[in-house]
Amino acid sequence: MTRAFLIVMDSVGCGGAPDAADFGDAGSNTLGHIAADCAAGRADIGRNGPLRLPNLDALGLGAAIRLASGDPTPGLDATPTGLWGAATEISRGKDTPSGHWELAGVPVPWEWHYFPDTHPAFPPELVAEVCRIAGVDGILGNCHASGTEIIDRLGAEHVRTGWPICYTSADSVFQIAAHEGTFGLDRLIHLCQTLAPTLHAIKVGRAIARPFIGTEGVFLRTGNRRDFAIAPPAPTLLDWATEAGRATHAIGKIGDIFSHRGIGKLWKSKDDAGLSEHLMTLADTAAEGSLTFANFVEFDTNFGHRRDVAGYARQLEWFDGRVGAFLSRLRPGDLAIFTADHGNDPTYKGTEHTRERVPVLCAGVGSGTIGLRGFTDVAASVAAHLGLPERGQGESFL
Repeated sequence: MTRAFLIVMDSVGCGGAPDAADFGDAGSNTLGHIAADCAAGRADIGRNGPLRLPNLDALGLGAAIRLASGDPTPGLDATPTGLWGAATEISRGKDTPSGHWELAGVPVPWEWHYFPDTHPAFPPELVAEVCRIAGVDGILGNCHASGTEIIDRLGAEHVRTGWPICYTSADSVFQIAAHEGTFGLDRLIHLCQTLAPTLHAIKVGRAIARPFIGTEGVFLRTGNRRDFAIAPPAPTLLDWATEAGRATHAIGKIGDIFSHRGIGKLWKSKDDAGLSEHLMTLADTAAEGSLTFANFVEFDTNFGHRRDVAGYARQLEWFDGRVGAFLSRLRPGDLAIFTADHGNDPTYKGTEHTRERVPVLCAGVGSGTIGLRGFTDVAASVAAHLGLPERGQGESFL
């Protein structure tokens, strides 16, 4: 019996989605454009020169970008030694739940509800429900906004009034920011958890608690974020493994994304550095036949949405070093798949996710190309590797 590690590099897309124009994202390519900016010297802040990802590139990263999009990949020109390809999503979204669920074998069968980019953005009845649960007379925000910008702008008023800061984005989300000290972390979590069923009933994907600390001018978000996601519409790879009696481990926000279904043990941390240590621990200790499902979110939250090319490149280069350390810990017969859930091109317009194909890089199962695949083929391949009963829509590429 062997082990499987499914590792999602949140937002690390590779361009080429055939329906990108339908989402307003024609020509976006997270990895391809970062590589181009690095090679041109436009990302020399805290790093310099071409993008250096020797471990991921050896698995086939540069080749996957070229396959997915046809774009050049300066600095990423290794001859692949892993099994590599790219995957295309069919779910009608470019968000976290859609990507992760489909990678786990379950495409989204409905259209998500999105709030309009107006002010106010939320219907009066939803605002009234927030006020009722929180015991307040009103809310702040009520608009599309960046999470860091809105706490800078409204944090002081929030502390003074006690009104929660409510905002959304181009994703199907309802986010509530509140100060851990003056509003209370437990109170914020309760508010989001209690509101979530109302949001899920109208197909809003997530209620997200966004706690912060500090004083005016120096407000900082903390690592106590909680996502309350709508449950997947069918059993996922995690459920398949659990039903077969296998140990399952969820690193990062995987538990929240899957509404804690099919998860044996959660591994959380305040940042990706801590999550990478959990991954190393599980590479050393996870039982035979187990499934480890990990999400590394800081590519997306810290650099993609903020359109920070140099920061995204630094994070990729840091992560590549951790990939090398992780691969050295794998046992014979283990499977590790590195992939992504969507794009977030830091060179693109706006601040939102971008509709892209994603790389699929496999270690431990030989070398060669798997070509262009579907997201659900990832779940089918992990299931085949673990010897789980065949389920879902995908086909194994192993």
